[in-house]
Amino acid sequence: MKILVLSNFGMGLYKFRKELLEELIAQKHEVIVSLPNDEFVPKLQELGCKCIQTPIDRRGTNPVSDLKLLLLYIKIIRRVKPEIVLTYTIKPNVYGGIACRITQKPYITNVTGLGTSIESKGIIKNLALTLYKISLKNSKCVFFQNDPNRQFFVQNDIVQGKTRLIPGSGVNLKQYDMEEYPSPDKMIRFLYLGRIMKAKGIDELLEAAKIVKEKYSDVQFDFVGFSEENYSCILNEYVTEGIINYYGQQNNVHYFLKNSHATILPSYHEGTSNVLLESAATGRPVLASEVPGCIETFDDGISGIGFEVKNVKSLVDAIITFIKLPYDQKRQMGIAGRKKIEQEYDRRLVVAAYLEEINNLRG
Repeated sequence: MKILVLSNFGMGLYKFRKELLEELIAQKHEVIVSLPNDEFVPKLQELGCKCIQTPIDRRGTNPVSDLKLLLLYIKIIRRVKPEIVLTYTIKPNVYGGIACRITQKPYITNVTGLGTSIESKGIIKNLALTLYKISLKNSKCVFFQNDPNRQFFVQNDIVQGKTRLIPGSGVNLKQYDMEEYPSPDKMIRFLYLGRIMKAKGIDELLEAAKIVKEKYSDVQFDFVGFSEENYSCILNEYVTEGIINYYGQQNNVHYFLKNSHATILPSYHEGTSNVLLESAATGRPVLASEVPGCIETFDDGISGIGFEVKNVKSLVDAIITFIKLPYDQKRQMGIAGRKKIEQEYDRRLVVAAYLEEINNLRG
């Protein structure tokens, strides 16, 4: 089969869906990927994918640029003539789905999270939901990464066809090995790993870090990730004051996971957090906001600690609770997290679900 994949981000496609692409290519399917040009395009080509450069304003709301994207998707589909189209993230889902309807091509959708536009209120939310309803109407299967997201789409009559729940993007358990827990005589290191943006709870985490550092001098907060919003000056201030360490975007994130005692994610919304899955797979406890996409990835008090979203006091309490835990209990939390990932979030489960749905379309 000729399979077209629509994505907005080379890194996400390569990091979280490489195994699916490899399996499709191994089964002699021709895989064509439409995405913006970045440093991961050569890596995707090395796997055997053919790549079509497709500019996407991932966070923009300009209707003219979005219309151009829709028209470009229609042009690509008519030129490539795929037998099936796979879409990921909101813009490829919406405009790719509409393009598939116009060109009458079968497609499978992956809702990786509600996204900021749907989590917001007013006209932007209503427009996003309307566009999603139009785009999902003929989808052969809509994958969801957590059940609350699926229930939201079903109850609001946004999706009417087949839906299926998958364990996020899963984790490659060979790539993310279980690591020995850092020795007890080291400073306690908390890691934030992800994009530096408001919707990830950065404001609350910075404030919480400042409060905690005033009480505990032997605690370290490491931030790793690309700053997508205007946080550079703020981060520099916190670094200068000795409250956090900021390392920017890093290729070898496993190094930071291995050397941390716990990962913190105060996100406002997620599909399923890859960061929390990878942290738990490495054997690290997680501290996360109690929102869909985060709460499923840990067992509270067993492999992690939850806290109220957008609540600095609740976040501080969770951090201090973890600090006060005996060393062996911290280590056991990490072991419990690894077991949970092995049982529930193996990436092979995601690949199998896709192959099943693709084979269903082949009849």
